[in-house]
Amino acid sequence: MIDPEIFRVLATTTMRLKDCPTVIKPFYQSKKDYRQLLENGTKELSELQNVLNASGKYALLIIFQAMDAAGKDGAIRHVMSGVNPQGCHVHSFKQPTEKELKHDFLWRAACVLPERGEIGIFNRSYYEDVLVVKVHPEILDKQNLPEMKAGTDLWEERYQSIRDFEAHLHRNGTRIIKFFLHVSKEEQRKRLLERIDIPDKNWKLSLADFEERQYWDQYMDAFEKCILATTTDDCPWYFVPADDKNNARLIISSIILKTLQDMKLSYPRATKNHYAQLEMLRKKLEE
Repeated sequence: MIDPEIFRVLATTTMRLKDCPTVIKPFYQSKKDYRQLLENGTKELSELQNVLNASGKYALLIIFQAMDAAGKDGAIRHVMSGVNPQGCHVHSFKQPTEKELKHDFLWRAACVLPERGEIGIFNRSYYEDVLVVKVHPEILDKQNLPEMKAGTDLWEERYQSIRDFEAHLHRNGTRIIKFFLHVSKEEQRKRLLERIDIPDKNWKLSLADFEERQYWDQYMDAFEKCILATTTDDCPWYFVPADDKNNARLIISSIILKTLQDMKLSYPRATKNHYAQLEMLRKKLEE
């Protein structure tokens, strides 16, 4: 049994990424055991999704952030394999379009939020604007922002905007869980080489991926500051050691399941009037 609280980043923590493990003792005994544990998780997730959809009171937003090749795509594909696609939507955040750049950095995320009863997955997210943009501040030129008052910290203001945005969503029924998949630089190197060696994976790799690797330390600093500034009791970050993909998927699955279980979901009960209608329908169908 995996305790999700082990991986929860508390607002009071003094986490340093350089001290955080990228691999831990696995929660499975063998590949067969891993497949069985993951299958059990996907079955339970499917059942909970049905109740989430029927109750219509809450939405679940799952955010994945990580360095390239950390396993975001694989985690989404495997962990969410049992859900009904009609009630689950994945949105990948690429470079902002010309239209998106004419709005605030949260606007494009607000346009694709899950409805109540749905699960939304952000493969990268609005957090890119305090990660990639922080590492490459020249991107700000394209955002055409108004001049800031002297002494104002742009990043602190964006952290505040994110906290306010997520608090607003939480108050209105959207539960948010945020995963940081922590992969080591050496493991990333191996996975990038694999993308070169395996033809079916060539499409996943570009020169830009290698160029971003050169900013590793800057990204680790940006992730660390961002996570500590935006993890809250209601909308927490979860730190996931990601060198072992299978272990990472089991951790992610357990956290999603615990979040849904904590919603105390149930199927709506029929009112007396509705029940009377059902009985009338029964009689007609039996005739």
